[in-house]
Amino acid sequence: MPDMQPSIKVISSAQNDTLKQLVRLIEHARERRKQGLLVAEGIHLVQTALAAGVVCTQLFVNRQALGKAEVLALLQRLPAGVAVFELDEGLFARVTALTSAPELLAICQRPVPPVITGRSCLLLEDIQDPGNMGTILRSAAAAGVTEVFLSAGCVDVYAPKVLRAGMGAHFYLALHEQADLLSVLQQFDGVRLVTSLAGDRSLYQQDLSGNVAFVFGNEGAGVSADLHDAADARVRIPMPGYAESLNVAMAATLCLFERVRQLSPA
Repeated sequence: MPDMQPSIKVISSAQNDTLKQLVRLIEHARERRKQGLLVAEGIHLVQTALAAGVVCTQLFVNRQALGKAEVLALLQRLPAGVAVFELDEGLFARVTALTSAPELLAICQRPVPPVITGRSCLLLEDIQDPGNMGTILRSAAAAGVTEVFLSAGCVDVYAPKVLRAGMGAHFYLALHEQADLLSVLQQFDGVRLVTSLAGDRSLYQQDLSGNVAFVFGNEGAGVSADLHDAADARVRIPMPGYAESLNVAMAATLCLFERVRQLSPA
């Protein structure tokens, strides 16, 4: 790792081609997928990406943050080959997806997931809300379920809002995009579980000590009939109070941490 601050190029115009490309990546999922890139906004996300070994190609720094010790330390630890650009705060605020300009942001390569392991995993079908997606991924990483399969109908898992909600979890998960969930589920060697208001047993009665494939569906439509039929465990989450159903991110978190509870020593 270099121990000197890298050279920094100043961008002073919104018409700069490098800046225009950054805006396209922030605003358009198709552009991010086409180029195999993501945009990590904020120092925490960038630090986490670098610590996880994610390849970052460009770093954009808010001029007003250049004097901060945390920013200077990150610049000094940057791998060789990362292009660094400086923008004033006003210009930075025009390109970021955040409500206020962060200290910095980075363009990084989307991680390539490793070979499927066959261990416990999440199958996410047509999850549309960025906050829900990021929260589910954060819970999965915290619960030690690191393999996630996403249907083609899901929100872009590397959208800026999803990345922020995930708080760095993305970089420690194997995220399989555009997955054929039915095929994955049919080939899974373990308990294939969906939650259902009509489930024949409580979540807390289900043995989760082995390999489990947790299936969660769209916020409105739920799990599709094909995936529901392919599951061999249909459980309900007890709700003694007044509620028709739980938010999908909350349901996923409860299931993941019930597995943690069952695996934890007494």
